[in-house]
Amino acid sequence: MGRITASRTQLKPDPKFDSLLASKFINCLMWDGKKTIAQNVFYDALDEIKKRVPDAEPIEVFEQAVENVKPHIEVRSKRVGGASYQVPMQVSRQRQQSLAIRWLLIAIRAKKGRPTHLTLADELTAAYNREGAAMTKRENTHRMAEANKAFAHFAW
Repeated sequence: MGRITASRTQLKPDPKFDSLLASKFINCLMWDGKKTIAQNVFYDALDEIKKRVPDAEPIEVFEQAVENVKPHIEVRSKRVGGASYQVPMQVSRQRQQSLAIRWLLIAIRAKKGRPTHLTLADELTAAYNREGAAMTKRENTHRMAEANKAFAHFAW
């Protein structure tokens, strides 16, 4: 079992935009410890966004995209007397961020056949405009919470 580090406490802002969120995203994007590659992919995606959304700073587009994908409520399974209920619950700030990042990465990794920085740019601009796969995931999460509102009294 690998050692779990609280990367949040040791996180340094990224070199280009001095943003902690960007740094966290790059770390999550990184595979096999290849941080330089992850950074290049991220910065190339932001350059692409700069071309597509000329009237906004690319880092702001990225931050707004993550903000838009963050879920406010989710369902958690709770066993009550032999039955499992999907109980809607508030999502903590930290979990909101990690879910948003995870959903964005899942969305871009699901799209094959194009360079990652292009799919990342696509997904971020889509999320910025409140559309795209990661946004759909958020909508579905909210919809499930809405549908299971009847079980809210099981919240612990």
